[in-house]
Amino acid sequence: MIILTGGAGFIGSVLLKRLNENGITDILIVDEFDSTEKWKNLLGKQFDDYCHKDDFLEYLEEGLDKDDVDAVFHLGACTSTTERDVDYLMQNNFQFSKSLAEWCFWAEKPFIYASSASTYGDGSAGFSDENQKITSYRPLNAYGFSKHIFDLWLIENNYDEDCTGFKFFNVFGPNEYHKGTMASLVYKAYHQVLESGELKLFKSYDPRYKDGEFLRDFIYVNDCVDVLMWSLHNPNIKGIFNLGTGKARSWNDLASALFLAMGKETKIKYVDMPEEIRSAYQYFTEAEMGKLRKAGYSQPFTELENAVKDYVQGYLMKSQPYL
Repeated sequence: MIILTGGAGFIGSVLLKRLNENGITDILIVDEFDSTEKWKNLLGKQFDDYCHKDDFLEYLEEGLDKDDVDAVFHLGACTSTTERDVDYLMQNNFQFSKSLAEWCFWAEKPFIYASSASTYGDGSAGFSDENQKITSYRPLNAYGFSKHIFDLWLIENNYDEDCTGFKFFNVFGPNEYHKGTMASLVYKAYHQVLESGELKLFKSYDPRYKDGEFLRDFIYVNDCVDVLMWSLHNPNIKGIFNLGTGKARSWNDLASALFLAMGKETKIKYVDMPEEIRSAYQYFTEAEMGKLRKAGYSQPFTELENAVKDYVQGYLMKSQPYL
């Protein structure tokens, strides 16, 4: 059996689809639905059981035979970068992750988990995923902090030698419709252009960048799932790795790709950035991908234009934006 936390979420449900396509259906989904629409992400997919995240750790300790488990994908987390309840983030993103990781180490099961590029803070210290650099980063928000200290806990205890983690950069693609303000710019921009015919982007407040020329490492969710599947099939490869494309692109590039995919003339309006986020705004992110490549992952990543076209025309323009 595969345990998949966050299995009804964005990346988790796309991974679930891929597992099914590879003939894997004996899967325990761990998640919570609340009042969101993400239950739709499970439609048409096969899994053996579902467990609410609040009941899972007790079930893990008291009701689950370790011999029944083949591997654990831990993708579940509170991913809101604006969440202010730090105690909740510590319990949900740090303590829960520790408990699950410790069980996997005890049971000697592969533990593959999601970290985040938000751990890098403003990027001034770079984006290296080498252990000696990871310990020096300063996240800008509580979400990034909760992810960062879990990475640090693993490294300080040498547990990174027993698991595999991925620092996801700017992921976009089908099955993210339920994320609200945390959805990707591609998703939000598509609906904005659909309604108004134009796209609003922030003006630059950094003299090094022109309006709309901020750079991000955008990665298509299908590419992320390719890497996760590679990790599942290569359980001896351990460590914490960046997961981006290694090629930063601008907001303007993304906007042009979006308008082209929608068959519309590019129309961008640059607007003032809210004052409260100007001091902490990231103008550049780009994953250093040498560590993952050296570990043996050789597949190319989808070019931004092709990924946006596939997402827009294959999903957003259809009646259901999910797979």
